[in-house]
Amino acid sequence: MPGKVEPFEYRGTMTRRRLPIGIQNFRKIREQNYYYVDKTKYIRSLLDEGTHYFLSRPRRFGKSLFLDTLKELFEGNEPLFEGLDIHNHWDWQVRHPVLRLDFSSGNFNEPGYLQANLMEQLAAIERRAGIVSEYTTAPGRFAAILEILHERAGHRVAVLVDEYDKPILDALEVPEIARDNRDFLRGLYSTVKFSDAHVRFTFLTGVSKFSKVRLFSGLNNLTDITIDPRYSAICGYTEADLDTVFAPELPSLDREDIRDWYNGYSWLGEEKVYNPFDILLLFDKRTFGTYWFETGTPTFLIETLFKRQISSLELNNMIGGDELLSTFDVDDMATEALLFQTGYLTITEQEDLGGESLYRLGYPNREVRQSLNRSLLRYLVKDSTRQMANSVRLYRLLEANDFAGLETLFHAFFASIPYEWYTNNDIASFEGYYASVFYSYFAGLGLNITVEDSSHGRLDMAVHFNDNIYLFEFKVVEMASEGAAMAQLQEKGYADKYRGLDQPIHLIGVEFSKNTRNITAFEVARA
Repeated sequence: MPGKVEPFEYRGTMTRRRLPIGIQNFRKIREQNYYYVDKTKYIRSLLDEGTHYFLSRPRRFGKSLFLDTLKELFEGNEPLFEGLDIHNHWDWQVRHPVLRLDFSSGNFNEPGYLQANLMEQLAAIERRAGIVSEYTTAPGRFAAILEILHERAGHRVAVLVDEYDKPILDALEVPEIARDNRDFLRGLYSTVKFSDAHVRFTFLTGVSKFSKVRLFSGLNNLTDITIDPRYSAICGYTEADLDTVFAPELPSLDREDIRDWYNGYSWLGEEKVYNPFDILLLFDKRTFGTYWFETGTPTFLIETLFKRQISSLELNNMIGGDELLSTFDVDDMATEALLFQTGYLTITEQEDLGGESLYRLGYPNREVRQSLNRSLLRYLVKDSTRQMANSVRLYRLLEANDFAGLETLFHAFFASIPYEWYTNNDIASFEGYYASVFYSYFAGLGLNITVEDSSHGRLDMAVHFNDNIYLFEFKVVEMASEGAAMAQLQEKGYADKYRGLDQPIHLIGVEFSKNTRNITAFEVARA
């Protein structure tokens, strides 16, 4: 991890440009003096290495802009690329037809909507090209367009598909429609392989990486570059991008704060990247906020985590392999794959295990850690006003080291959860549930938290706040206080590793009763 850096002081002569917030049009960005981070070196590499590609990235990461850049390149619009990496490495005399499909908008959870939407898109392409269709099926119509465009131009077609998976994701709560949409798209995408003689280049983007067997079985020559280290920064901004392209925006903003809030996304590259949407909103508003998180509605995600009894303490230390992270389908959606592909977790460590890659997943940054835990709490409390009041009170109590107040606060919170909630969710028997509530409250405040060990029933949590260290040990007991939590804190010497920081260390042993479903002991001692 990078060390502490001083607030950035820009001394250059670059002038500020317009911020391309929400703009996915490459031509507009280049012609109207917006900031642009040159991604064309990746296009050069893609063209040299293969033909058919797939890329998964979370929402608002710049996938659509990259696709639009490809469109302008293949259409030979040279002035837009002057000064960019690819300019002197492309034959501008050759112009390829482009067939672009975009599923980013529409209501795909209605029966038959996908088919109608696609036929409308194909009809528009035919109209612009002056093609009269003789086919009534989407795959047949698609194949005919590719052949005709190739014959007319004398050059093969670039096929670009934006948000390829949205028709499936939109319908996940109606599984039968999601399956129908998936099967329909499988037939459509297989057309690309059967029409390979007419295709120069294929690039599909989406949020999720659906199982190749279920969706891309007909396009088995598709190269997945999602976690290819060479393309880890194909979308998103790097540290160097902030310090060069966006240098005029940095004065008055602390670089370490920017890194803590928004950096941390990893697809196995040498450096981590920032979500562009967050960075652009930060530069515009000049204040830190949960901009990316607030643009989505993680209701389905939160409900899935509770349904599967996933503790918030587990989220920052999940493990998956290549196969697991690729297991994503309507009827088989691994939790690790769901969280990774949607951007709520990222790769924090890679390990070779007998020739197979093993990935450790964790929160990418403060924004995601803080916002996701707030959402988990909101799902429990069902009252955002009360949840915020509880969080503010927790912060004030911690500032004052009011441990009696902390016990009262959490006791009242657990008591407020209806008995029916435990019964309906079968979560009372879930290992670590009680401790995860503590964790989510502290994480939701953006505090510095370390989960030291979550194995063998032991759930330790270290909180660094206001030049104090708080070490928590959580235990579930049958009924009365057994003193086991505090005993373990003292006997195991957990405080020893923190003594070198020369800060007050507070040991907090918390015990929960299985019967009362609440705190039965809350012991505090100085180490």
